[in-house]
Amino acid sequence: MLGRQTQSVARQQVRTMFIQTETTPNESSLKFIPGVPVMSNSGRGGTYEVLDLKSALASPLATRLMGIDGVRSVFFGPDFITISKNDDEAGVPSGDGQNVPWHLMKPEIFSVLMEHFTSGAPLFKESDGSQDSGPQDTMILDTDSEVVAMIKELLDTRVRPAIQEDGGDIEYKGFDEGPGIVKLKLKGSCRGCSSSSVTLKSGIERMLTHYIPEVKSVEQILDEEELIALEEFAKLEQRLEKKSHGKKDMSQYMSH
Repeated sequence: MLGRQTQSVARQQVRTMFIQTETTPNESSLKFIPGVPVMSNSGRGGTYEVLDLKSALASPLATRLMGIDGVRSVFFGPDFITISKNDDEAGVPSGDGQNVPWHLMKPEIFSVLMEHFTSGAPLFKESDGSQDSGPQDTMILDTDSEVVAMIKELLDTRVRPAIQEDGGDIEYKGFDEGPGIVKLKLKGSCRGCSSSSVTLKSGIERMLTHYIPEVKSVEQILDEEELIALEEFAKLEQRLEKKSHGKKDMSQYMSH
């Protein structure tokens, strides 16, 4: 998912450190780059996604970020953090969260990130193994077929770096050999992004089918939250369509 990126630099008073922000194709997500490693694991670039307070407990930083008004989810990349905010207009249920504009959220986000990375504190609690877990989904196993091994290799070396440039990631969920379908889950800024279907079909699917003839298509795996969001968005579209038709019908009568 390649989108136009802009940069802004946040200067902080405590020590000399610059935190850059980059926009992503998802208007509800911003990519924060502290200039130091975040989830670097032996150069493989593991990631960690936080969607609720329960999953945030493993990381003190994630817990603090999730406590900021308007923050919906947190995603740790190799050298960046993607923050996604509540956005009712995007059709994503915000629960009890508020739809807070970025210019009100960013100062507190910068402050939390600055305090964490200048303190030298670990990203995860010592009892949690997440900090040492690389991208296990694309680790090639002895039981993998040659086709699956090739799929994992392409995803890890060609697809994942490009997706992470936009503040997201992919997770390999399996390969259905019969119809030749590769199943993937989108994470970070890619989650709920309107251009995710373009990413899958025009980007990932085209590459995999080109290099691996056994692959016929790529299918996105959605979790319960994303399914609910799609249902709510479909209902919103239906309401807007009915409202539009109603206005057209009324204007037709008014013209006579």
